[in-house]
Amino acid sequence: MLSVHTSPLHQPGTGDAGGMNVYMVELSRALAEQGVEVDLFTRCRGEGLPRLVDLEPGVRVRHLPAGPRRALPKEAMPDLVLPFSLALLKEERGYDLVHSHYWLSGQAGRIASFGWGVPLVHTAHTLALVKNAHLADGDTPEPELRIRGEHQVVAEADRLIANTADEAAALRTLYGAEAARVDVVRPGVDLRTFAPGDGRAAARARLGLPADAFVPLYAGRIQPLKGPDVLVRAVAELLRMAPDLRRRLLVPVVGGHSGASREGAVGRLAAELGVADVLRAGPPVPQARLADWYRAADVLVVPSRSESFGLVALEAQACGTPVLAAAVGGLPTAVWDGVSGLLVRGHDPVAYARRLLWLARNPRVRATMGEAAVRHAGQMSWRASATRTIDVYEDAVARRTEVGQGRRHAPAPAAPLSWRNEKAVAPV
Repeated sequence: MLSVHTSPLHQPGTGDAGGMNVYMVELSRALAEQGVEVDLFTRCRGEGLPRLVDLEPGVRVRHLPAGPRRALPKEAMPDLVLPFSLALLKEERGYDLVHSHYWLSGQAGRIASFGWGVPLVHTAHTLALVKNAHLADGDTPEPELRIRGEHQVVAEADRLIANTADEAAALRTLYGAEAARVDVVRPGVDLRTFAPGDGRAAARARLGLPADAFVPLYAGRIQPLKGPDVLVRAVAELLRMAPDLRRRLLVPVVGGHSGASREGAVGRLAAELGVADVLRAGPPVPQARLADWYRAADVLVVPSRSESFGLVALEAQACGTPVLAAAVGGLPTAVWDGVSGLLVRGHDPVAYARRLLWLARNPRVRATMGEAAVRHAGQMSWRASATRTIDVYEDAVARRTEVGQGRRHAPAPAAPLSWRNEKAVAPV
């Protein structure tokens, strides 16, 4: 597996680390449990980690030298695809298949697949054309360079794994992917970590939260695409509708700033709207601690403008917490509307506020939805995801064997990728 711009070892919710990091780690573990050995290659950032880290039996994280050994913005990553790929090709040749994650890794995957003569399976996680269609006001669109790069990877991958049927449709209609090469594999949830545990009251006691508070939780990266501003505006509308709720309303925002987000922007918006007193900002936390935040909440709010799947929604439901989410991307798959949570079409803060008020005033509904949420999330395990992924791998290998070692065509030589050179095309 390839992940050029972010390491599987990074804390989700910080920088560029998020659901994709969780996906790679959990899928690799589940694959290993079914007899598949996985090497996860990522860029060495000089964090004092050894070149090879045994994540657990059958799963290794391997760091490759590519560019400066320090953290770099994602905008600098295209320039490092070629050196990363060259370092990768120097590694052992005993791999049966390459599985790339995100478009930058897909570019490196094209090279490795051709150099080693093995199939390339690609998971996009997010797509530029989809993101650009759902930008927040003032957010920066994904560049043409990425769009062209995604088209190249889609055209050359042996198989494409989509999280949902909607993502599969986007690959076909927006990127021209052949239907026969697109497989839908739903992500899973770690049901050992994310479970109701000893309940809401105990979780609140551990986190120091009031037992009688109404707690809508935001958990994830703080960036315009994820819609934290929608939640803040919804909280302001909620308090206009029900001023008496202020005395028991607490809104934790657990996550780190990422991408185009401006440090402190959520806090400034909350102060401007007069709701800073009910917000509580917290840093990203390890998975076990995050499970306590889910258990402690009355509802998880996911107002994303675009979301390939929304693993946080699945994790919260596994802990017994209903979800209020935008009806975008994979969230309608992750959340059973009206049963394990509520979906909102659009991003009108008033629409979110009305549903929050209804949930605040109906604790029995929250409890019933929480019970349904546990059952719903329980149907989506990483073991099932791994089993389906192995089917895709085996089919890709079998089809490659049938046609010999040749590909549809070799990647064409070209200039190195660069954000600064918008006329450049992908390497090799």
